[in-house]
Amino acid sequence: MSEQEKEVTKAAQSAEEEADAAEEVIEEEGLEEDTERESSKKESFEEEVSEEISSGGEASGESQGGEAPMSWAEKKAAKKQAKLDKKTDVYKEQIEQLEDKVKRQLAEFENFRNRSEKEKHAMFETGAKSVIEKILPVVDNFERGLATVPEEKQEDPFVDGMNRVYKQLLTELENIGVKPIEALGQEFDPNLHNAVMQTESEEYESGVVAQELQKGYTYRDSVVRHSMVSVTI
Repeated sequence: MSEQEKEVTKAAQSAEEEADAAEEVIEEEGLEEDTERESSKKESFEEEVSEEISSGGEASGESQGGEAPMSWAEKKAAKKQAKLDKKTDVYKEQIEQLEDKVKRQLAEFENFRNRSEKEKHAMFETGAKSVIEKILPVVDNFERGLATVPEEKQEDPFVDGMNRVYKQLLTELENIGVKPIEALGQEFDPNLHNAVMQTESEEYESGVVAQELQKGYTYRDSVVRHSMVSVTI
């Protein structure tokens, strides 16, 4: 190799080495720039996080009297609890509405049962009075028939038998609540007595029942038939 060729080769090698060195410098400078950028981003992110935490702490302190800021998990738990409380309130309201509806239905049923009992009792009373009104003429006929029996025939077996039947009939009527109305010698009461005539009497004062023409009866304190009477003037 000639001297000229050696110098050219040497110059080429020197240029190549300088190029490699320059490339290494460029790479190092690029890494440093990347590192600086990452570091700058990291510092900026940390500052933002720090400001957010600081502002959150100040807001929490203002609203809660200086208490420590809530963590993310605590906030999530609080939000979940708020939703649960809201659902609970809705369920409670629905339960109260259902309870109120049931109470009103029970009250309506109780009123219906009371009305039914009163109607049934009234129907029974009406039916009983109707039967008693039909039996009273039989009692009147017994009394009229026994009143015509002469004194000497009072011990007659037939008369004694009729008298026993009459007394048994009165006893059974009394057992179901039928009682005769007191009239003779009592002050006239339009609620109990039916005055069909007036008469003069030295025995009774004015306005007093002097004669009972037909006996009246009550059934459980209600009048079934008024007494037909004559009142003194």
